[in-house]
Amino acid sequence: MATRNPPPQEYESDDESYEVLDLTEYARRHHWWNRVFGHSSGPMVEKYSVATQIVMGGVTGWCAGFLFQKVGKLAATAVGGGFLLLQLASHSGYVQIDWKRVEKDVNKAKRQIKKRANKAAPEINNIIEEATEFIKQNIVISSGFVGGFLLGLAS
Repeated sequence: MATRNPPPQEYESDDESYEVLDLTEYARRHHWWNRVFGHSSGPMVEKYSVATQIVMGGVTGWCAGFLFQKVGKLAATAVGGGFLLLQLASHSGYVQIDWKRVEKDVNKAKRQIKKRANKAAPEINNIIEEATEFIKQNIVISSGFVGGFLLGLAS
């Protein structure tokens, strides 16, 4: 890696006694995964064919879409059922709901959400930029994932 420098007395000034090591070039040539997985590993584009990337993206997308659909149905059923039970209990006289207080609390929650959303905007923009860059670099597997996700939602 680094070469041994001659003794300092051979140099004219202290500035010349240091060797400059370009870490960016070193990092490009020696990825940590090369040591773990070997030199054949790298970005998806270099490792797998287009068909393999589309299939991998499609299968993972279908699984994610299918699970999203099932969990979404379960959550909607739970929220709707809870609301229905609350309405039945209210009409039967078991529960008295102070609607003015509910409205006040909902408005307070809206204001807090708007305030937090304005603070989180730079972080969200950063995440969106990173996701966009990832999608651009892996467009084949990303398109397979989106197609599979939509099929998973439909099934």
